[in-house]
Amino acid sequence: MTATLTTPTDQRGPSRASRVRALATAETRLLLRNRTAVVNSVLLPLLLVAAIPFLGIGEDIAGFGPTLVISGAAVALVFLVYYNTVTTFVARREDLTLQRMRTGELTGLEVLVATAAPSVLIALGQVLLTGVGVLAIGRWEAPTEYVLPLVALFAGAVLVVLLGAVSTAFTRTPESAQVTTFPFVMIALLLSGLMIPLASMPDQLAQVARLLPMTPVVELLRLGLAGQAWDGATVDAAGAWAAGLQPLGVLVAWLLLGSLAARRWFRWAPRR
Repeated sequence: MTATLTTPTDQRGPSRASRVRALATAETRLLLRNRTAVVNSVLLPLLLVAAIPFLGIGEDIAGFGPTLVISGAAVALVFLVYYNTVTTFVARREDLTLQRMRTGELTGLEVLVATAAPSVLIALGQVLLTGVGVLAIGRWEAPTEYVLPLVALFAGAVLVVLLGAVSTAFTRTPESAQVTTFPFVMIALLLSGLMIPLASMPDQLAQVARLLPMTPVVELLRLGLAGQAWDGATVDAAGAWAAGLQPLGVLVAWLLLGSLAARRWFRWAPRR
């Protein structure tokens, strides 16, 4: 009798992309089951854009279309991605889900990326829907520069996820996130140039505000979509890149700081 030798089959597990996709899909299903989150993330922006022509809001404002897209992008990053990231990370930490996932094949980075992915994707979709709505009501204007808004949007999404991870260090429960995220939300709204133009602030305050996390994101969005610098000056494509060097540098610095802070203070298990 002769023995038959068999070659062992490939025992490698799923690829990194497959693992992240599977976890992100599961997180997306959980998010979509939350009706409040769905309404806030998807329906409200559509209702806002649809109501504009009926209410006559912004009819006489130059650059109203780009301004609405800029506002929609910034609000999505702050209220959707940042806040959802904090609450989701804390909820998964407190019920020991993060700790259990790290004992499997998933790496820490894969867990963070997959957990934050649904909020980021919905935010990007929200910005796209806002742009489509602006186009539908006839207020779309061709961007001055196309690359800067994309850089601002994607780098801004990464930044708020990192800051959300850092915020979990002093957020004990998902409910307490309403309190712990409040300072960042208010600073992002009031000092980023989103609600109050930087040009209308005292010069020293404006220069300090330009160093805050969300300000370079709003600056780059405004430079690319509206062709307007932080001081109100109108620029062309070349001028947008020249004016965008400082906010790009500030954004990169915050990404590095956010990465280091998240690595230092993010916890995978609750403190008992």
